[in-house]
This record gives sequence, C-alpha cells and structure tokens, in this order.
Amino acid sequence: MATLQRVTNAALPPLAPAPPMPADAEFTLTPADFERIRKLIYERAGISLHAGKQAMVYSRLSRRLRETRHSSFAQYLEQLERGGSESEWQEFVNCLTTNLTAFFREEHHFHALVDDLRALAARNGGKPLRIWCNAASTGEEPYSLAMTVIETLGVSAPARLVCSDIDTKVLATAQRGVYSADSRGLSPERLKRHFLRGTGANSGSIRAKPELARLIEFRPFNLMSASWSALGDPFDIVFCRNVMIYFDAPTQRRVLERIHGVTRPGALLYVGHSENFTDSRDLFRLRGKTIYERV
Repeated sequence: MATLQRVTNAALPPLAPAPPMPADAEFTLTPADFERIRKLIYERAGISLHAGKQAMVYSRLSRRLRETRHSSFAQYLEQLERGGSESEWQEFVNCLTTNLTAFFREEHHFHALVDDLRALAARNGGKPLRIWCNAASTGEEPYSLAMTVIETLGVSAPARLVCSDIDTKVLATAQRGVYSADSRGLSPERLKRHFLRGTGANSGSIRAKPELARLIEFRPFNLMSASWSALGDPFDIVFCRNVMIYFDAPTQRRVLERIHGVTRPGALLYVGHSENFTDSRDLFRLRGKTIYERV
C-alpha cells in the first residue's frame, strides 16, 4: 500500500467564508473542523479544498463518523491525528477524493493516441512502451488505454501500463474489471471485442478480457510521495487528466517536475480539458489539444 506522505512546507491559501450548515444536520461541522480537514487532506494528498466544498466534506466524512462510531468531527480528527492507523488515514483520503470517469472520456485524446503509439513504437525499435495512468479511478481510463493499444499495435503489443490511484477502494474495482453492459463510452464493437458478457446472476455485467488485463499493472500511489523510484523505468506516455485541478499552483508545479523526472525526452503528457501548463514551458511544451511534450 502506498504511504500517505505529508507535503513538506505546505501552506494553504486563506479560506473565504462558507455558507452555514443546516441546523438539523446530524453532526456539527464547525469552521475549525473544516479548516483542520482542509489542512490534513492538503498535507496527505495535495488536495486544496475551498469553502464551497464544505457540504461535500460533510456528506462524505459523516458516513465515516457513523462507521467508526464517533460523535463529532472534532473527536474523529483528534483520534486520527493522535494515533490514526495507516488504514484509517487511507479511509480519510478515500472519502475526500473524487472519481468521476467513463470509458474513452475526452475522446479526442484517444484519436491522437493512435498516431502517438505508432510513432513511439517505431522510435523505441521494439522496446516495450511504458504508459502511466496516474488517476486510474475505477478503471475505465486504464482499460480505454489498453483497448487503444491493442487496436493500434495488436494483441501482442510491446507495451506495459502502470495505472495508479491514491484511492485504494476504486483501485479494487478497477482490478476486478467488471462493469455494467450499458457503461457510457463503449461502442457495440468494442463491447464484443474486448469484454465477456455475464450470464445468469451476472447478466447485465461485462468483464474485461484477459488480453486487456495482462497489459495493466494496478497499484496504489500517492503523487505526494517523497520517492517515485518505485514507478520503475521512465515512461513514454503519461495520462494525468483532471488531477491537477485539485491542486494549488505550487503543488501543480511540484508534480509536473516529478513527472518530468520519470519520463523519457519527447514523452507525451495528456491532461484534462480545463488544465493548462503553459507556465511550465521549461518542462513540457504544448503539442496538441491538452497534450504536452516533455522538453
């Protein structure tokens, strides 16, 4: 399991006033509680929460209070900080991470990836391509990548996908590779080619075929980790989409520097539609629509 490292020298921006919580709420989330939660999730995962996230924090963490039988946020946070186990810190992070995903989300990236895979495979001269998806969530993006690799380079493609996430619960779903047959983003052709249909009690479900699963290594990983050496050899392609939007500017820069350090010269970085890193031209230059090339 990935260790939830603290971010050193982390400093959150001041918090604007938030609307009050409903008077009939089961628990009381005080401004001090919310500020404490903001500080802890920033230290542990680099996530910067603004005042508008107070209701989301209440909804997600209140479930954890019930499960752990704490009577208040203050009591739960006190126990977490004084002697929280690694597993409880992981539960805390899992509660506060967002996992919106779909197969072939932001489809233009996968059209571009076809040409990029061919070019990089030719450049590598038969050496395996290394691809990192660092926000694997429940697996739709990793399997979309694997499908694109197989469709472009063949079932025996010399490629390896390292797919990570800080949230261990969603990674467990990804590793199972089981989804609803009407999952958004899958064409009938891809359903037939890349998935097995469930029968009987599993009717309505699909499972990724072994040739997809064999390309992927799922692992927990925290982008705030002090060491990235466990990721192995440098990558040719990195998908880091809709991750940086949860970080403040200094954290974004720090993560970009670390990604630069684990990629080959000329490697490609795919990011989310609302993410822009033109201020980091010394690391990555814009090469296409939300696609950057390592300098």
